[in-house]
Amino acid sequence: MRRANTQRQSDRRLEILTAAQRCFARSGFHGASMQEICAQAGMSPGNLYRYFPSKEALIAGICERNRAEAADSFLAVDRAPGFFEGLAALAHYHLVERPEVEADLCAEIMAESRRNPEIARLQTELERDIKIRLIDMLRRAAGRGEISGEVDLDAAATMLMVLADGMSWRRACDPTFKAQAVLPHVLHMVQCLLVRPHAPSASLPGAPGMVAQTDQEGSGQ
Repeated sequence: MRRANTQRQSDRRLEILTAAQRCFARSGFHGASMQEICAQAGMSPGNLYRYFPSKEALIAGICERNRAEAADSFLAVDRAPGFFEGLAALAHYHLVERPEVEADLCAEIMAESRRNPEIARLQTELERDIKIRLIDMLRRAAGRGEISGEVDLDAAATMLMVLADGMSWRRACDPTFKAQAVLPHVLHMVQCLLVRPHAPSASLPGAPGMVAQTDQEGSGQ
């Protein structure tokens, strides 16, 4: 009986978070009221406040849910036939298949984190956790020889997060943006950078390889 009650409470929390997500994406963090969220969830204010006492608590719940989903997604990459196949599936799910309401919510949380210290803290913690998991995923791929061992794992994880944030933001803000059409080009670029991290250096002004070459030419070597 206790296990059934615990599962029922967990299911109800997820229902509330889904309702809050729709409201925040539709009306914005400030525009969405707790009354609107109650109506969306089909429950009384008193009952909702038993689970989440504030909108910040709802965002915290959404971040925790996203953290758990991200952990499962990164592990799924290791179970794929190859690293880049797994990475492509991961990117396609999060950047193409996910409902628009989730992309809208990500944009709303990023915007609100610039104004609300508590939301900024939650967002920073989520991103820190995701970056750690990305680095671990890349380290395992390097250990299997699927990406170069010379890759700067911290910089590569940051690059992946920047690309994902950019595509999510564009998807939320630009109705003409076609994520599915853009994603193959992004994945090709990522594969080139992870497999041959230093290959383009000599052709990029200011890149380490070019700087070293310029120094040698200047010294007459």
